Amino acid sequence: MSKRDYYEVLGVERSADQKEIKKAYRRLAQKYHPDRNPDDDTAAEKFREVSEAYEVLTDSEKRAAYDQFGHAGVDGQAGGFGGGGFGGAGAGGFSDIFGDVFGDIFGGGGGARRNPNAPQRGADMRYNLELDLEDAVAGTTVDIRVPRHVECGHCDGNGAEPGSSKETCPTCHGMGQVRMQQGFFAVQQTCPTCHGRGEVIKVPCRECHGEGRVRETRTLSVKIPAGVDTGDRIRLNNEGEAGANGGPPGDLYVQVAIKSHPIFERDGRHLHCEVPINFVDAALGGELEVPTLEGRVKLKIPPETQTGKLFRLRGKGVKPVRGGPPGDLICKVVLETPVNLTEHQKDLLRQFQDSLGNGNTHSPKKDGWFDGVKKFFEDMKP
Repeated sequence: MSKRDYYEVLGVERSADQKEIKKAYRRLAQKYHPDRNPDDDTAAEKFREVSEAYEVLTDSEKRAAYDQFGHAGVDGQAGGFGGGGFGGAGAGGFSDIFGDVFGDIFGGGGGARRNPNAPQRGADMRYNLELDLEDAVAGTTVDIRVPRHVECGHCDGNGAEPGSSKETCPTCHGMGQVRMQQGFFAVQQTCPTCHGRGEVIKVPCRECHGEGRVRETRTLSVKIPAGVDTGDRIRLNNEGEAGANGGPPGDLYVQVAIKSHPIFERDGRHLHCEVPINFVDAALGGELEVPTLEGRVKLKIPPETQTGKLFRLRGKGVKPVRGGPPGDLICKVVLETPVNLTEHQKDLLRQFQDSLGNGNTHSPKKDGWFDGVKKFFEDMKP
């Protein structure tokens, strides 16, 4: 019986691309798969037909021969369908074609596979570094000790004892994965013998025990730029974990966190601090020494200064690490109540209080507050 045209079998034009061919095959394979049609004796033959057409038309060489010579150009080349049966697991068999189309759904492996022994980049690492505020603002250089995996020097990262070599895994034949199929479902798993490497080591390296990497702690000198803040990261290229199979190492990211300071609180490029002043300086005014990261400066307190008042010292903050003008130092005045008074000092304060009288001239905020409280309770009366 003469074979049908492969393009007709799949229902596609002769100019169809690979995407259209795969889409057509997927639809027909699902329709005619024997497991879905157990009572239809013709389903297996139709499934064989569309699978054979798919195998030829997705192979560029076979398709070119078919387009030029028809079935005569490919007869005997459609492995697994012409004579081997569509249950075979060899190249060109049903397992490979079915996995190529449905691998994205069921984890099949008929398509391109990643070489398990290809060079792989090492993992990135993070190191948490706490800095004093002064060092973060001015910049500094610190030494850190970082534990990490490096390439084994005894076997040069090969994993095998010098004088021996790796062998192809007898279970997966170097693929790193094994495939199990039951009817419509195909499951691909990591090879239990080589654990995905595709190779086995008969004589492991005595230093790294076959891993190709050893653990070591290395001291690194890290230059901290001026102005860094909590959350900033400094990347050290190639200072992360060693790569596998000769791949490059990863990077090390130094994560910066600023320690709390006894005087200053940082807010981006600005600094904040509280300045305690006594009753006399607040009432009469005066001049105080205020600390900055560059030394002491004079702060003039005007008469009648209230607690909580803010004074801004421009340019006494932090110069941002990414550029721009330095921030400001913002000083908050906090009135300090005198303690440990003598009887004489207490008498002087009573005399001073009596001299103020009952008017609101000297305490406008206090009297205004009491007036507000009085009005609040009056409004509550029915």
